[in-house]
Amino acid sequence: MESRRNFIGKVATGLAGGLAASRVLGANDRIRLGIIGIGARGTEITREAIACPNTEFVAFCDIYSRRLDDAKKLAPEAKTYYDHRRLLEDKSIDAVLIATPQHLHATHFIASMQAGKHVYQEKTMAFNVADAKAMRAAYHAAANRTVQIGHQSCSMGHVQDCETFLKSGNLGKITAIQANMYRNTPHDKPQWSRPIYPDMTTENILWKDFEGPAPTHPFDPNRYINWRFFWDYSGGNVYENMCHQLAFWYKCMDLKIPTAVTMTGGLYLWKDGRQVPDTMNVSMEHPEEILYSWNSGFGNSQLGVNENVLGTDGTIQRAQQVRYIPQKVNRHDLAEVQGTTPTAPRAHMQNFLDCIRTGSPTNCPFDVGYRVAVTCRMAVDSYRQKRTLRWDAAKEEIV
Repeated sequence: MESRRNFIGKVATGLAGGLAASRVLGANDRIRLGIIGIGARGTEITREAIACPNTEFVAFCDIYSRRLDDAKKLAPEAKTYYDHRRLLEDKSIDAVLIATPQHLHATHFIASMQAGKHVYQEKTMAFNVADAKAMRAAYHAAANRTVQIGHQSCSMGHVQDCETFLKSGNLGKITAIQANMYRNTPHDKPQWSRPIYPDMTTENILWKDFEGPAPTHPFDPNRYINWRFFWDYSGGNVYENMCHQLAFWYKCMDLKIPTAVTMTGGLYLWKDGRQVPDTMNVSMEHPEEILYSWNSGFGNSQLGVNENVLGTDGTIQRAQQVRYIPQKVNRHDLAEVQGTTPTAPRAHMQNFLDCIRTGSPTNCPFDVGYRVAVTCRMAVDSYRQKRTLRWDAAKEEIV
């Protein structure tokens, strides 16, 4: 592993510029993978990729030395880097997984596109509208690059079942989607809170690289490890969980970016220095004349995680299972139907790898990630500005 001191002493400019595209893969070729950001989520998707047939993990990148040491246990022969640009220099790497904090997604995605890599981009895809547009430009400029956005539900068997229900005509006129995402934890275990270890120091963490385009602050291990608490790096639960429940239906129903979004709520439970709310409601008015409402909180799990698509003739109810429930007032002739399509293990990662080999569209393509990211930013900005925000589709701007 390259030492941190040696890294700091090297000139890091221009490493990603002008790199050749990755090698062309055949249908049965082994895919060589690297990852930028090998924290908790990065480790999970690395394990998934390693478990998929005909893959080889060859490179890890992170700005915290402990994580690089731990990563070697997953793939002992893999190289390790502090600087993502040095990883991207390796022309033998076909694809890159990106699992860094949300404010760094655009930096790493754009560099990976310019380096000719296929990309699995963790959610939420883009931190703000400017980042989303810059990422889109890089994606379009990188011809024939496969991109999968990390909304795993888009590869579930539920998709096929819901699309069948939607195409049947048995929903009637759909006017609303109601979604819940509720959790609870023991009193002494705040949601998302991670411990600060003694080795979280400037000797072992590249603080400036973590801050990236965010406002500068003195080194703070709490801001580093608990970045989800802070607006500089995170969109809170909107970016962690609402995004998934949007992505599923944006895929199945091809919903456009909302015309208006209103978010309310607050920090009602966890008074631990976090800035993002723990209890919230988001109301999204879609141009398809569908009101999508999302309710979430961290203080009670009774309502669980679910969505209900509400039509005049029936409901699609999605939780652990998915089912069609007729509205007897209009469809007394129909019975309830439960979805039966299974989900294969590691389906989302396998789909990404398969699409690299075949050139087929991924289950969660860039456009779905783009629409979800813009909607999530509208919600966060609505909450912070305490007003309804609107989307100017012609100018592609939040107003």
